[in-house]
Amino acid sequence: MKTVLITGCSSGFGLEIARCFLARDWQVVATMRTPRTDVLPPSDRLRVLALDVTNPESIRAAVEAAGPIEVLVNNAGFGAASPAELTPIATVREIFETNTFGTIALTQAVLPQFRERKAGVVVNVTSSVTLKALPLLAAYRASKAAVNAFTESIALELEQFGVRARLVLPGRAPDTRFAENAHAHMHGLDHEAYAELVKEVFARLGDASAPITHAQDVAEAVWRAATDPSSPMRIPAGADAEAWAAEVQ
Repeated sequence: MKTVLITGCSSGFGLEIARCFLARDWQVVATMRTPRTDVLPPSDRLRVLALDVTNPESIRAAVEAAGPIEVLVNNAGFGAASPAELTPIATVREIFETNTFGTIALTQAVLPQFRERKAGVVVNVTSSVTLKALPLLAAYRASKAAVNAFTESIALELEQFGVRARLVLPGRAPDTRFAENAHAHMHGLDHEAYAELVKEVFARLGDASAPITHAQDVAEAVWRAATDPSSPMRIPAGADAEAWAAEVQ
């Protein structure tokens, strides 16, 4: 029976990805900063571990506790809508620490076992905003674009060992806690110089008629990336993400 380790499983995409793999008879190691067992269905194939991807000791302990795995899904991350000029550099660093450096550090911790076994898959969940420039998301977009570049490079390095790396690019997902989690990290939205732009962007984000991404879309894309060797490097997840990907092709 194969095992997947997934980060950021307390809600949203990570939670749905964990449910997806459990439903398909995989062993699932669901990791969270603060472990909760009540959000996932009871199963003897489920383990919930504490993991803070910004903490090297937490990464070491989680990888050791997880044991051998076949698939790593780097899903943990957050973003915030702010004018770049008004985003504190501490917030930019926090975004990169989680989204970029956390993904790289956990991947580094897992790759030795993949390389030695000559098998394994790394699936990195980034964002469709890396396909198309949007205002107020400069730091978030940059952090995710860096993961895209990292993933595409390691895919070339790891091919010789039979190890794959893939990207899943979700679109806007209002049915997750992304916006709620981002709220504390937003800055400068009330600055008069950006008032009209902020109003325009949030009106666009609140358009109920626009296509969106559901957590299940992301789970299915991750499943494909993990289990289908013929899957493309970048897999858009959600109707809006698919439309953007088609625009840039």
